[in-house]
Amino acid sequence: MEKFVINGGKPLIGEVTIGGAKNAAVAILPATILAAGPCIIENLPNISDVAASIRILYEMGASVKTIDKTTIEIDTTHIHVTSVSNEMSRQMRASYYFLGALLARFGKASVAMPGGCNLGPRPIDQHLKAFAALGANIDVEYGMINISSDALVGEHIFFDTISVGATINAMLGAVYAEGVTILENVAKEPHIVDVANFLNTMGADIRGAGTDVIKIRGVQSLSGCTYSIVPDQIEAGTYMVAAAMTGGNVLIKNVIPKHLEPITSKLERAGATVKEYDDAVRVYRTGPLEPLNIKTMPHPGFPTDMQALMGAMLRLAKGTSIITEGIWENRFRYVDELVRMGANIQVDGRVAVIEGVCELSPAPVRAPDLRAGAALVVAALATKGESEVEEIGHIERGYEDIVEKLRGLGADIKRVGCPGSSAQQAI
Repeated sequence: MEKFVINGGKPLIGEVTIGGAKNAAVAILPATILAAGPCIIENLPNISDVAASIRILYEMGASVKTIDKTTIEIDTTHIHVTSVSNEMSRQMRASYYFLGALLARFGKASVAMPGGCNLGPRPIDQHLKAFAALGANIDVEYGMINISSDALVGEHIFFDTISVGATINAMLGAVYAEGVTILENVAKEPHIVDVANFLNTMGADIRGAGTDVIKIRGVQSLSGCTYSIVPDQIEAGTYMVAAAMTGGNVLIKNVIPKHLEPITSKLERAGATVKEYDDAVRVYRTGPLEPLNIKTMPHPGFPTDMQALMGAMLRLAKGTSIITEGIWENRFRYVDELVRMGANIQVDGRVAVIEGVCELSPAPVRAPDLRAGAALVVAALATKGESEVEEIGHIERGYEDIVEKLRGLGADIKRVGCPGSSAQQAI
């Protein structure tokens, strides 16, 4: 067990380079199962969820070669296993993407119910609805999801709710289905488009990703390819908030500014300045933080993954802010930890009312999930004195080299072993 020890109160200043998108990578890696040849994946983030996906592929019989820190070659030609163990599935929620990829290639798949952050009930009924519409038989027994089909056939599928996971899984399952599949009421996040672009690069025929309707014309085979994953919108947003909260000045490189527009808009209204370049943004703040009203919504609305970070920032705003969580019901678990640092936040269901305070006090806190953990790190960076953040395994599921990147911006942060553990000081 390890923790972050942070001496905060210093503005972040400098440049940081953003890695590949976590939410695209964990879908693109299972999608390589569909390729009849090796795939070279570039701009792959160095995070634990990606490592878990690669480990699953390796255990299934894939050949995996590391080309450099952010590039690997995966050849799934000789895969013959069509199941993912309970132990591996429970390490991350995105393990369910192996369902769609294995079903499309082999006509069957078995994956345990997925794990990941506890953000409230996250049923996969829309995934299963899509598979059933394509002609699959589904059986859930002893925590294992078993699906099979003799022949998948294109169908018109309308999702009852907007779901990123179900949209991607339906695309994966439909690429080899006979005829045309039409998906309506789909998610439109940037990583949806990225997965569709990857599949099209391999030879799929997918049109409309990023809009309300996606059309997939089934093909006979897909080939290997070389593909670079888009930059991570949420990692970029995290450093944008960190710059604004600490009163710093940070150039955030390797981004797509258009993907950041919902975040940029809120930060500017809160008093930060955001300057956009072709593939970078600069964020700085010289005046006070202003309160905001925020409601999280599916893309292109404000992303739920940024909600905790904005909550951490708005505790320092001069006035009352209101955050309404429109996606997950357990997104406010970070509030109790911020209160330990002196924040004044009241939560009623899916609404948090934040009364700004002049400053917070350092305290030991625990990361309850990935994005909440990142919010606590940023909160500690803006708090004078020494804070500790435990359960950092959550954070490293989605942020590559976070200690090194923050140190490059002047932060005083280190990773140390927790008392009573066998871990040695690593950095």
